[in-house]
Amino acid sequence: MEFLTGLYPGIKHLHLTLVATSVLFFIFRFVLHLRSSVMLEKKWLKISPHVIDTFLLLSGVLLCIVIQQFPFVDPWLTEKLGAVAAYIVLATIALKANRGKLFKIFAAFGALGWVVYAAKIAIFKQAILVG
Repeated sequence: MEFLTGLYPGIKHLHLTLVATSVLFFIFRFVLHLRSSVMLEKKWLKISPHVIDTFLLLSGVLLCIVIQQFPFVDPWLTEKLGAVAAYIVLATIALKANRGKLFKIFAAFGALGWVVYAAKIAIFKQAILVG
């Protein structure tokens, strides 16, 4: 375990880089979606989000192991996981719902709001809504 503890700064920076990459990639794909771009049919644009998000999830799990704090045990991490789930739902709605553009724009901004909320929780490690 000491080996992983020594790697904490690197794992944390990898995680933060993957968060930024994932969010920027969502914004990029959302703009393409609003413009009905044929570029969305590119194979790399369909596969990349899954690869990025898989590594993001793995880095998050590794961080939990290193700091010995876990969702459903530590309230701040439970709340962060809920915020991430809300982001995923709203981002999926923004990209795939069969609704008007205004609805999708509100969903996208809502998704980004949940990311900001998750970041705030991660920085302060303090649950706001839960206990």
